Amino acid sequence: MSAAYSRLLPSDDDLRAALHNEVHARPSARIRLPALVIYVAVLNAGVSREQECAHLRLLPGQQGLALEALHANFLRLRFEGYTVKWERHTEYTRYSLVQPLPGHAALGAVEPDLSSGLVLPPNWLRDIPGRVFAAIELAMVHGDLSTPETTMAQARRWMGERVVVASVMGNQGHSWAVTDFHLRETGFERFLVIAPPATSETRAGRISQRLLELETYRLMALRGLPVAKDLGAMLGEAEAALAGITARLENKSASEQELLDTLIGLAARIERAMAEHDYRFAATRAYSAIVDQRLEELREQPVPGTQTVGEFLQRRLSPAMATVTATAQRLSSLSARVARASALLRTRVDIATEAQNQQLLEKLTRGQELQLRLQTTVEGLSIAAISYYVVSLGVYGVKALKAAGLPVNVEIATGALIPLVIWGVWRVTRRIHQKLKAGGA
Repeated sequence: MSAAYSRLLPSDDDLRAALHNEVHARPSARIRLPALVIYVAVLNAGVSREQECAHLRLLPGQQGLALEALHANFLRLRFEGYTVKWERHTEYTRYSLVQPLPGHAALGAVEPDLSSGLVLPPNWLRDIPGRVFAAIELAMVHGDLSTPETTMAQARRWMGERVVVASVMGNQGHSWAVTDFHLRETGFERFLVIAPPATSETRAGRISQRLLELETYRLMALRGLPVAKDLGAMLGEAEAALAGITARLENKSASEQELLDTLIGLAARIERAMAEHDYRFAATRAYSAIVDQRLEELREQPVPGTQTVGEFLQRRLSPAMATVTATAQRLSSLSARVARASALLRTRVDIATEAQNQQLLEKLTRGQELQLRLQTTVEGLSIAAISYYVVSLGVYGVKALKAAGLPVNVEIATGALIPLVIWGVWRVTRRIHQKLKAGGA
């Protein structure tokens, strides 16, 4: 970007260039027919970028390949007469060799041996780091599409007289795609593209990319199927256990602590399964959507007497994807049901706890009433005791007055003092209680 242009705009976001150039990140190859594409896709879990770079350095003249060249996750190496493409994705890495088609592998051949014509030594393919999940030999040949019966007979012979599926690709029928989806002893499956001589290199590259990506994403989508099947037994056991828990919860045939321990164990199993497999199910949905998109991009039309590639795939892929989707929904539903059962159990525990608290409060209330009664009794006795001592003191005073010569009758004076003293002590006690109440309020 020129300095003059950059002054017309504010400063760029940090991701602007990377996001803009993503559209150019993995351009399709330019392939001149007839051509052979050898495609290998490996799972890269545990495989570092350094290991992959070291393997690419084994190619002729690539001893000085820098690791920085792999940071964009895409690299195309050009050699004399062939190219090697490397692409790294989240879960897998794929390698593509594009070379001229060996002369003995043209459309008239009968299941030709393609490995003998490779420009790369077979041990380079064998030593690719990772575990292979897709390997395809894609031959792109010239053929006459105006004679479908003859061309299809040649394609069947090229495939080894196996049952094949085929599609006319493009609205204008620019080429054919033929395959048998058969995994051969070499470890490869084969695709055959038949196109007229006028097919451009860019169109051939796009056809190759779509077919290879279609098969790659199909196999990646199917990786969720074994997981779904393995989870079936566990989900059945968990659903039966949850039904038993809810039945005991309804019948009150088990203690809350016993039910809680069982429910916690069940919830832990389910959450562990979700943590381990939720990504796989989400990836399966994403890959399946890409398969549908790639099939739509082919714009298939049937070849008379054969199934189309899309029809063949959908008849077998759709049930698998339905199984994965149903298992994911079943797992999610089971988690929600466990959560509801936990809420019911918590409600039961809360009600029991509230009842226990109510009983405890009633006991405390009765205790306070007894304490109040005892306190009232004690206060009455205290008033009597205090009055007794006050009256006793008063008697001594009356006796002192009589000894001083005053005409005082001790018994009468004492009897008169008793009600006055009791009333006075009671009155003082009442005032103390009122002050305490007013202070507490």
